Amino acid sequence: MSAMSDLSTSIPLAYPELLLAGFALAAAIVGAWMRDSAFTALSLLGVAAVAGAGVLALYGPFAPVEIFQGAMVVDGVAVFAKALIGFSGAATLALGWDHFAKVGDRRFEYPVLIALAVLGMFVMVSAQDLISLYVGVELQSLAAYVLAAWRRDDATSSEAGLKYFVLSAISSGLLLFGSSFVYGFTGSIRFDAIAAAVGEGGGGIGLVFGLVLMLCALGFKMSAAPFHMWTPDVYEGAPTPVTAFFAAAPKVAAIALMTRVLYEPFAGMQDQWRQVVMALAAISMVWGSVAALLQTNLKRLMAYSSIGNIGFALMGVAAGGDAGAAAALIYMTLYLPANIGIFALILAMRRDGAPAETVADLAGLAQKRPWMASLFTMLLFSIAGIPPFAGFIGKLVVFATAVEAGLYWIAVLGAVAAVVSAAYYLRLIASIWFAQPAPALQAPSGAIMLTAAASAALTFPVLVLLLGAIQGWAETAVRMSF
Repeated sequence: MSAMSDLSTSIPLAYPELLLAGFALAAAIVGAWMRDSAFTALSLLGVAAVAGAGVLALYGPFAPVEIFQGAMVVDGVAVFAKALIGFSGAATLALGWDHFAKVGDRRFEYPVLIALAVLGMFVMVSAQDLISLYVGVELQSLAAYVLAAWRRDDATSSEAGLKYFVLSAISSGLLLFGSSFVYGFTGSIRFDAIAAAVGEGGGGIGLVFGLVLMLCALGFKMSAAPFHMWTPDVYEGAPTPVTAFFAAAPKVAAIALMTRVLYEPFAGMQDQWRQVVMALAAISMVWGSVAALLQTNLKRLMAYSSIGNIGFALMGVAAGGDAGAAAALIYMTLYLPANIGIFALILAMRRDGAPAETVADLAGLAQKRPWMASLFTMLLFSIAGIPPFAGFIGKLVVFATAVEAGLYWIAVLGAVAAVVSAAYYLRLIASIWFAQPAPALQAPSGAIMLTAAASAALTFPVLVLLLGAIQGWAETAVRMSF
């Protein structure tokens, strides 16, 4: 295929990425000219651009179509993941616009950085060679560093950004080092050529070593234990809308990317990578559940909750096959709304103009804000995996997939971790409904409460009713992609 014909085929399928890149470039120029007076307009346009990119992605083909001379692919998994990333990115960008406008921190860079991070994630989930994989990961990470250190005059936020930068630089080094091993022992950076080399038994122990290094780097990006050390401090130090963004879109992108890497170029090494993924899942579930019991800060508690939930998603990945990949995607789909809604409610907790982010601040919330307390309860029930909320269905799907794959011990471990994690979610609910009331919070904005209410509605009953369609969509996407 000539370069011109490849370009004519590639551009229509890359409309989501081109929309994000075009918005980011235009917004940077407008912002440099109008400064922070453009914050509101750029934020609204940013929400439209990110959501629009997610919608455009839905029109992509489920059957794999390579674009840009094989550097990227549009297929079912990419379509599914981009839609989730676009939804979560737009929701958290809207939360940030509302929050920063209220606290007087209007800076035009915020929607630009969110758009660039989402663009990086779109490249990640469509990567078809080691270079596009690395470019996507680093584009997302570079924007995230700046977002984490958003409050430059705040020591906690600056510390969060620095820790994220230093530790992420180490993970990027691991990713490059592992990629160099893979290239050296297979002779190619393309996923199809790597898969052919693996199928022929090439590479040996050097290829295994490279794969393990890459998995460690991807484990860092998704906050999987034991590569989670940055997560609690960054979640606590970053502004709450940024924390909500970190807890949503990058997790989906990392799970989709790990699924693509393991199920495409390294599909023939399942016995080797399954052990690593199972270890990541087991450590994440246990540590995320146990460490959260000791937390008094809500954002740190949610950090450990995200670590534990990534462990459940990785259980599906470890199961292997189409069912395993579909289970991981279904789990992330059902996990996202509750996660975003909880951070929206944390964002709504302000007292005397200052954020209220501790567990004690929830005490007696039902007596002062019964509507807010009801939303909190629904979202916590879902993320804890209590029936009939959507989170229960997500856990049930990954447990069933693990059992069908014969991974009985990790399914049992996951069930124990789920029970332990339910303890700290129920502790929050008990504080909300039965503890002596803390001082009244300020009235939250309509935008924040609307986001929280919509998230609660998605956890129950909407997503439960649509479960069959979601499961069928995920299974079709995986079957046609891999």
